[in-house]
Amino acid sequence: MRFAAIGIACILCGQDFSETQLEKATGGHHFTEGPLWSKATALLLFCDVPTNTIFAFMPGKGQGKYRENMGGPTSLAYDPDGRLLVAESKARRIVRLYPGNDAKFDVVAERYEGKRLNGPNDMAVRKDGQIYFTDPAFGSQRDSRELDFDGIYHLTPKGEMTLVAKPKGRPNGIVLSPNGKTLYVSNSDERRVYAYDLDGRGRAANERVFLDKLDGVPGGLRVDEKGNLYVAANNVLIYSPAGALLHTIHMGEKPSNMAFGDEDRMTLFITAKSAVYRARMKVRGAASE
Repeated sequence: MRFAAIGIACILCGQDFSETQLEKATGGHHFTEGPLWSKATALLLFCDVPTNTIFAFMPGKGQGKYRENMGGPTSLAYDPDGRLLVAESKARRIVRLYPGNDAKFDVVAERYEGKRLNGPNDMAVRKDGQIYFTDPAFGSQRDSRELDFDGIYHLTPKGEMTLVAKPKGRPNGIVLSPNGKTLYVSNSDERRVYAYDLDGRGRAANERVFLDKLDGVPGGLRVDEKGNLYVAANNVLIYSPAGALLHTIHMGEKPSNMAFGDEDRMTLFITAKSAVYRARMKVRGAASE
């Protein structure tokens, strides 16, 4: 494959991204989302939302279908036991899959106070098993919604679900800081990223605006081991833990989400409409990746 140089806009040069190059890893899809690196099998999982399919891409070997007939998969994550969690936006739930058994799954979250969720969109899982997810109502989901708000939720390891926040706009991407003490959530309508402090039991407090007036509608979020925050908007925006813009990775297609992968966690995979891109970085993804 041919490499194309990424345009990099550097405002604060505390770290060197200047030699970053972007490669198209795989394409031909309808709308890619929710990338997740599998350390156990050394492959990248990602969703093609309109076709209800989870694909697997193995570097050097190509791609194949990993799981079909999903309910609009938009996000993937592993629980502490290594089982795959899938946010199904069309089915309006989060499910847990079991390796080697396509017929077996658990419904992890489907209702809040007796009402169906809007359409779980993105997830983040802390090392101690705390799960956080966003539940916006996009498109036709707004016409059939049972809840009158777009929520951010917390699921404890015991399956107890509580509401973290009812944002004015629709929450989208969600990620944890490397130490698991800060939760970041992007808000598509407000073009902001919010931050929350998390305690040892996973409870959230101290809501605040971390980033404002972003260039484009923010979607997926990711962090590296230094605590830098990556935001998928019109391009991939990289911010320091203090909220200063470090770099912009300019994309040919609008990115939706990101994941660090490869054995050294130094390849950034980026889902963007019909394709998945990758770029070798000089910083590793957070250890929770």
